[in-house]
Amino acid sequence: MSRNWSLVFIAGLLEISWVIGLKHAGTTLEWMGTAFSIVFSMYLLILSTKKLPVGTAYAVFTGIGTAGTVLTEMLIFNEQVKLAKILLILLLLAGVVGLKMITKEHGVKEEG
Repeated sequence: MSRNWSLVFIAGLLEISWVIGLKHAGTTLEWMGTAFSIVFSMYLLILSTKKLPVGTAYAVFTGIGTAGTVLTEMLIFNEQVKLAKILLILLLLAGVVGLKMITKEHGVKEEG
């Protein structure tokens, strides 16, 4: 995995934390952590798009955030688990992985 895709992955993980923070933060420290996660996730996403296509990087970023948030809500915050949710998350992840696999970074030559 390249440095730029690693930045997108980390930004996606931070997105999970800030989305959950928007719902569950109750103290000043928790709100500060949520604000930090928002700013730092966007910063990492912007850095990654210096070499990755913006649309693809953003789709992967939001896919990681969406799937991670739904799973975290189910596993930690007792959100109702439904087979349909699990199947849709798997479909979303298949799309994210597919986009990542077919996207080349700027300046990287395709073989063939």
